[in-house]
Amino acid sequence: MFTFCPLQGALSESTASQSLLELDGGVKVLIDVGWDESFDVEKLKELEKQIPTLSLILLTHATVPHLAAYAHCCKHFPLFTRIPVYATRPVIDLGRTLTQDLYASTPLAATTIPSTSLAEVSYAYSQGSSADHAFLLQAPTTEEIARYFSLIQPLKYSQPHQPLPSPFSPPLNGLTITAYNSGHTLGGTIWHIQHGLESIVYAVDWNQGRENVFSGAAWVGGGHGAGGTEVIEQLRKPTALVCSSRTPETTLPRARRDEQLLESIKLCIARGGTVLIPVDSSARVLELAYLLEHAWRAEVAKDNDVFRSTKLYLAGRTVSSTMRNARSMLEWMDENIVREFEGVADGSRRVNGGGDGAKGRDAGPFDFKYLRLLERKAQIERVLRQAADDTEPKGRVILASDSSLEWGFSKEVLKAIASDARNLVILTEKPSLSADSRSLGRTLWEWWKERRDGVATEQTSSGDTFEQVYSGGRELQVTGASREALEGNELGIYQQWLATQRQLQATLQSGGATALEASADAVDDASSESSIESEESDTQQQGKALNVSTTLGQASRKKVVLKDEDLGITILLKKKGVYDFDVRGKKGRERMFPIAIRRKRNDEYGELIRPEDYLRAEEREDAEGQDANQFGNNQEDNLGKKRKWDDVAAANKNSSGGPNKRPQLTRNLSHSGDVDVATLANGPGGDELDDLEDEPEPVLGPSKLVLSTETLTVRLRIAFVDFSGIHDKRSLTMLIPLIQPRKLVLVAGSKDETVALASDCKKLLSAHLGSAEHAVDVMTPGVGITVNASVDTNAWVVRLADPLVKRLKWQNVRGLGIVTVTGLLLPGGGFVVTDAGDDNDGAAASQNNKRQKLEDASGTGALTLHGTAAAAASAVPTLDVLPTNLASAVRSAAQPLHVGDLRLADLRRAMLNAGHKAEFRGEGLLLIDDSVAVRKSSTGRIELESVGWPVDAAASNGMTNGSVASGGTFYAVKRKIYEGLAVVGGA
Repeated sequence: MFTFCPLQGALSESTASQSLLELDGGVKVLIDVGWDESFDVEKLKELEKQIPTLSLILLTHATVPHLAAYAHCCKHFPLFTRIPVYATRPVIDLGRTLTQDLYASTPLAATTIPSTSLAEVSYAYSQGSSADHAFLLQAPTTEEIARYFSLIQPLKYSQPHQPLPSPFSPPLNGLTITAYNSGHTLGGTIWHIQHGLESIVYAVDWNQGRENVFSGAAWVGGGHGAGGTEVIEQLRKPTALVCSSRTPETTLPRARRDEQLLESIKLCIARGGTVLIPVDSSARVLELAYLLEHAWRAEVAKDNDVFRSTKLYLAGRTVSSTMRNARSMLEWMDENIVREFEGVADGSRRVNGGGDGAKGRDAGPFDFKYLRLLERKAQIERVLRQAADDTEPKGRVILASDSSLEWGFSKEVLKAIASDARNLVILTEKPSLSADSRSLGRTLWEWWKERRDGVATEQTSSGDTFEQVYSGGRELQVTGASREALEGNELGIYQQWLATQRQLQATLQSGGATALEASADAVDDASSESSIESEESDTQQQGKALNVSTTLGQASRKKVVLKDEDLGITILLKKKGVYDFDVRGKKGRERMFPIAIRRKRNDEYGELIRPEDYLRAEEREDAEGQDANQFGNNQEDNLGKKRKWDDVAAANKNSSGGPNKRPQLTRNLSHSGDVDVATLANGPGGDELDDLEDEPEPVLGPSKLVLSTETLTVRLRIAFVDFSGIHDKRSLTMLIPLIQPRKLVLVAGSKDETVALASDCKKLLSAHLGSAEHAVDVMTPGVGITVNASVDTNAWVVRLADPLVKRLKWQNVRGLGIVTVTGLLLPGGGFVVTDAGDDNDGAAASQNNKRQKLEDASGTGALTLHGTAAAAASAVPTLDVLPTNLASAVRSAAQPLHVGDLRLADLRRAMLNAGHKAEFRGEGLLLIDDSVAVRKSSTGRIELESVGWPVDAAASNGMTNGSVASGGTFYAVKRKIYEGLAVVGGA
């Protein structure tokens, strides 16, 4: 049984993605926790209801439509952090930087408290009306975001994994998940879910074509540049294929697409204009940044003065962290990126070794020589001010987050350049359209589609034409969001709401295993302490200790002043300069040094793990950098403490200003002798932009959202070049017949394109199968609509005869029992099977029974079945032993087969346990004893190749002095392979 329900993004223009899969036994899998630029909490209501029943969560892409609501759910939904989450390493790291960028850029991401909740509080406490209040929820801090993403379990591509269920989930019963490359983004995933008979492939937003940075999806050949002519076995013939129906309207080959973008930029910067390219800050930005950086390198090498004088910027709150992560994840990218990096690394080694160093003068794939990273609003304002103050116009290209133009630096750049007709906005994907709002990016895209005020048609050097649409001075409404502190009556309402929520959470958490565990811990702690004190303390001392502990608890909250006699022995901890305490004549606590030994919290798996203790180095650096920005460097607190390398460099007065400036300790390659090391990491540096800092956040406590509207007169040009990196309709129509799904579920697309694609897929699959009777069901569920997408199976009850049961020989394969059964199916009742030649026995047995003769298909003879018609109509059919005259014919027709899936890792482990030498060489090749190579093809076929001719089997049965002959190794490997599979015979 398998049901599917889209929670967001089905039959709509919204790109947000949330899907709920329910399998047999109540196992629920949530795929993606997406949101859109409206950040409407109402869209998460259905997800909030499902949280207590979820078993695990899977994430596909590090983009806003796929994981923007993850941190919000972890922060405000109490049980959400207890659900296991799985994703690839790039999705985890890039998703963390994206979420930090999102919450640092706009207060809208924090979301507002629902008016209904505030109205209930106002009514209960007789406060004024709160319908107009827009109180902001507490946004997760940078440290909290890093901790939330550290809870996600990383997976590799093509690695089958049996996940752990959540504490409130039913048993998973062998559920297996496997991640495959989907293209589109770094670490993007096609999920394969195997549960019993259900084989589900979830593929949303994938791209089959290779790009500059990202390799194609793993449908054929496993991705990463490998090619193939058929879909790999693991993704072929699934029970259900969940696929996105959103496709670009026009698609171009990669070379023509890149050329159109560069030609559009060249035309704008040649007339001294500024080009704005809105882009996300974690996924597709890598493709655009790589393309523009290498285009600038090529044009500057040709002495192109237009490109040499043009500044190239990448603006985002966390772009340096994003690019640092990208430089450490080159193995997840296309093989051309890996070869480029290896070539640069080889050149650098020759330089260090005293070679000619011709290649070592180049920079790596993501070592920027011309792309300048901007992370602060003050830097953006300085760049825009310089563009306005220049007497001689100079071109500028700014990549800024976000692609919706609703948050991030892209909105600030748009407001600054909108009034100049020389400027240009290049949209790189079709923006999302939510039901209740229209983003700025969507408005500009619709203007580009309308072409109301004229079009400028240009031509590339290869002959392709592209269009730039005039905006014609149209007005654009821009909504700004700011944060203001609460005051007066608002603060009272917020405090009452907060108290109500705390009481509600305490009530919800008072029951269940958590409360029982907490109460048990409290009882254990109290009993252990009381047992120690009962021997040496009297009632007065116990009462005094309780009073002191209560007062100490109040002191930590209310700063109550305590006397020395009240502190007792705790004066050694609470008061500075006190190192001695007289314990003579004391009892109980006063005789022991005040060390509070806390009982370790354990669960059924042992001691609880604190995820913050296992943060990666870059995550810890980001957290420390945020602390430095917020609190500054206190030199008094640093006295007597160990210093870090970053602290030593930051303390140097000659270094670049700011407490968060850390030296680039990573080795970066330089293209000339006078270029700084940091130049290649973050682009051209050492200018006045490094010294600019943003003003501190004025509001730190409870706050409210204030919206303001501004009208812009737009005169710039609008261009559209599709860099979304999503599969086109041609890829869908080619691959779906090759995948051969039994059920096809289309989501993540508008209603028109989903219905049209469903009609086309029905025709394609019917033509491929050649019969309308076996036509594949194509489903197009809407948001909140549950469909049954399970496999169609039929089951019959058959009774096994006792003689047949005694002959069964069971084989075990991965915990499953497998047996081959060949017998004669009888229509039920007390029948006796006899050969036709036994006339005497047949005559004796047929005195009170009817005789019925069945002639076998091969014509070898006749069988006589003895029984009653009444018993045949009511009894369960019986499977009995074949008679001797039919057994030989069936045995010759049936062919043996192997059942099971042999993994090379399991074979390597088995050979090592048997005393052989086994190691992986290359990709998908297992070498045993340096003489036998084992490969596994994409179709699952095991191939063996041996060096030399195998010796006789006698040599393979034993090992002499710890060594095995090559022929013996060959036969030993074959035996282990057969042991890992069930050989099901034909008879």
